[in-house]
Amino acid sequence: MANQQAAAGEPRSELTWRGIVLGVVITVLFTAANVFFGLKAGLTFATSIPAAVISMALLRGFKDSTIQENNIVQTVASAAGTLSSIIFVLPGLVMIGWWTGFPFWESFLICLLGGVLGVMYSIPLRRALVTGSDLPYPEGVACAEVLKVGSGDDARGVEESRAGLHAVVWGSIVSAVFAIIVATRVFASDVKSYFKVGEGVSGFDFALSMALFAVGHLVGLWCGVAMLLGALIGWGWGVPHFSALVPGLSGSPEDIAGATWSHQVRFLGAGTIGVAAIWTLLKLVKPVWSGLVSAMAASKVRKAGNLDALPRTEHDIPIGIVGAIMLASFAPIAWLFGHLANATGLGAQMWPLVIGGLIYCVVMSFLVSAVCGYMAGLIGSSNSPLSGIGILVVIGAALLLVFGVKPLLEPGHEKGLVAFALFVTAVVFNVAAIANNNLQDLKTGQLVDATPSMQQWALLIGVLAGAAVIPPVLDLLNQAYGFAGAPGADPTKALAAPQAGLISALAQGVIQNNIDWSLIEIGAGIGVALIVLDALLKKFSHGKAHLSPLAVGLGIYLPTSATLMVVVGALAGAWFDRRAERSSNPESRKQLGVLLASGMIVGEGLIGVVIAAVVAFSGKDAPLALVGNDFATASVWIGGIVFVAAMFALYRWAERRGD
Repeated sequence: MANQQAAAGEPRSELTWRGIVLGVVITVLFTAANVFFGLKAGLTFATSIPAAVISMALLRGFKDSTIQENNIVQTVASAAGTLSSIIFVLPGLVMIGWWTGFPFWESFLICLLGGVLGVMYSIPLRRALVTGSDLPYPEGVACAEVLKVGSGDDARGVEESRAGLHAVVWGSIVSAVFAIIVATRVFASDVKSYFKVGEGVSGFDFALSMALFAVGHLVGLWCGVAMLLGALIGWGWGVPHFSALVPGLSGSPEDIAGATWSHQVRFLGAGTIGVAAIWTLLKLVKPVWSGLVSAMAASKVRKAGNLDALPRTEHDIPIGIVGAIMLASFAPIAWLFGHLANATGLGAQMWPLVIGGLIYCVVMSFLVSAVCGYMAGLIGSSNSPLSGIGILVVIGAALLLVFGVKPLLEPGHEKGLVAFALFVTAVVFNVAAIANNNLQDLKTGQLVDATPSMQQWALLIGVLAGAAVIPPVLDLLNQAYGFAGAPGADPTKALAAPQAGLISALAQGVIQNNIDWSLIEIGAGIGVALIVLDALLKKFSHGKAHLSPLAVGLGIYLPTSATLMVVVGALAGAWFDRRAERSSNPESRKQLGVLLASGMIVGEGLIGVVIAAVVAFSGKDAPLALVGNDFATASVWIGGIVFVAAMFALYRWAERRGD
């Protein structure tokens, strides 16, 4: 297993046990962090480059380590940023009140089976979309360049690898320590104020979160500006307007603002997100279709023959094994659907549900694999509109249930049908997410002379590790905080889980018809206006400026505690990059900034999971508190000053190390 033969015949370390173990450890850590912040902020971060940097720094001590082995580590770990996208669907089952937690085996199988199918579906597409295509694969190329530089034996490569590891480690340590002190309440967790605006109310909430700041650095200036516009629409107009329409509201401005946002304004954001995501997909229909057709036509039909006759860099997992794994995955998926049908009281229609659900999964999985693989090559996996895929899949599943199954049932089974639609969507969404990432990894492998089959097996290992971690982390966070809109959830501490809320609301709206569609329609109108505004902005700025309608929708949908610090981070990141461009080594400085931000997310995310465990098991809201409420004003000033000083110090350190 350890050594694969290179094309020229020399031994080459690639899929090694130490690489697998290191990749799995990084996967577990990054997955937990991604789950926490995906639920909190509606955004996840790409893990390939941080994983590659950590791998290169740790494996450099082994004389026989190679760039291909480091590539395997980042391939395994890339499942962290990919499989954790299931948080965009699965919490919906808690939000609709079907689940009260996340049963391990059901959640594990959904993640595992969808992930395995995503890997299998993408294998036949590799030659067409990677080796036989001129797609740019921006993230795959960037990761390959990092591997080439960091794996070099020259002094520059060694130093950049060491500096990159230090950036990840220091970012993690500082953000983790800050989060721990916040949990003691010596530092405030946020700076907030709510107040009257005419006949209505509004307010703001700045979370003192280094991870949210880091997310802003990673998403960039224009995404941050778009989220700020969304927050202004939601809290500068939406909350004051709709709260003023209800006369005689009682309670504090914070309570009124929170209720207005939860029950009305976030549905405006849902409409905006839906229109923006679907528009993004529609723009990609033509290039995806023409690209697939031309790539398939250009790729030669290969006759079955001796695998050894092919170059090592053309070795995929044999198609017979691919087919066997796919068939083996369909059986437990069918069992899951049958189990859910019986659990929801839909047992009388079990076989139509199982057969129809399986056919829908097979067909939609194939379509989304091709589409997402092409989108990843075109614009990068982090920028692909996966939420749009989720919207289309859940609407399709819900409509099929409405027309195919609901007429055969007595009234009262609507919640079960919603749960079934979310189950089917979760499986297909996992396929989409994994396919969205896999071809990016295979492009990296192509550029560093890796063996595709080794990477494909590594992806399966990463999927298995991620699937085992996600359910307990989700269950822990649900117990400690809950999700916005879920029955019994405390809105003051619930995690936003915006995509899951939107997808579950759409499923309910189609099947139960219990949603205020006028709010969705207003949000959709805002989305259309934003699409036009974005097009005009790109035209008059010659492509230098843009305003993502999807990011604006997130800014409307999310509470300000999840958006305003992201905006600050985006502005600070743009300032850091602009200073880097004036330095003697701009790319090195920028890369250190990215790694520093990734470390901050990982550090606070992991501590967030640990604190959630303490909260869940202690039964107290603030078990680590060292001071009482009378210290609140002082904690705001102390926490705010330390936060600014820490971020300034980290950026200055990155600038000095990047020269």
